[in-house]
Amino acid sequence: MMRNSNWRTSSERGPRRTNADAVASYADPRTGQIAFALADGIGEDGTAARLAAAAAVRAAGDGAEAAMAAARHAVEAAGTGDCVLVIAVPLPGEQGYEIAWVGDARAYAVVGDAVTQLTTDHTLAQYFRDRGTPATPRMEHLVTASVRTAKPARIGYATVPTPAFLLLASDGVHRYVDGRSFARVLHHAPDPAAELVRLAVREGSADNATALVVQCPPALPATVAIPAAAA
Repeated sequence: MMRNSNWRTSSERGPRRTNADAVASYADPRTGQIAFALADGIGEDGTAARLAAAAAVRAAGDGAEAAMAAARHAVEAAGTGDCVLVIAVPLPGEQGYEIAWVGDARAYAVVGDAVTQLTTDHTLAQYFRDRGTPATPRMEHLVTASVRTAKPARIGYATVPTPAFLLLASDGVHRYVDGRSFARVLHHAPDPAAELVRLAVREGSADNATALVVQCPPALPATVAIPAAAA
């Protein structure tokens, strides 16, 4: 069974009329490993985000691909609504996480002062940047893939060895808080998820702001079998 990870989440509506972000977690009863998801609804309705996040973590025991498929089925069954989504699925043997995403919700790994972005935004701005073309600020908010629309080949995947911290964030956080602040807050704040959200709001976040922070236990030392003494 997986050793306990400390994790916290926080979300603020910000200047929007409703909070369309959602988070979910689920401990696999077979292994005790916990999967995490953060979804950001497109528009003002958070129903799709809540459905997608909940479905994804429930299916995560079968892997990240199955989790993303479950999220899509849940959104399609609802009839309307859409969202972007990032999920973190534990790898067997406490070897780290598989990350899957569509849209501009992000995952980061933090070890010491090093902050590594594990995801690449599916936005019009990123599309043009990848081709060496300048992007406008508005393009940052135009997603090119979502839970409802993304084909399987469009879903992003990455794996990461167990970090000190794993951070999932909606764009209402990651567009307003830089990586240096991520590291400082995660290492020093009593409730890092709440502090990141407060910081994003103070920096002028114009969207729902949501963060999920997992503090991972340090790796266990390798064990060595010692033969019993001869009688």
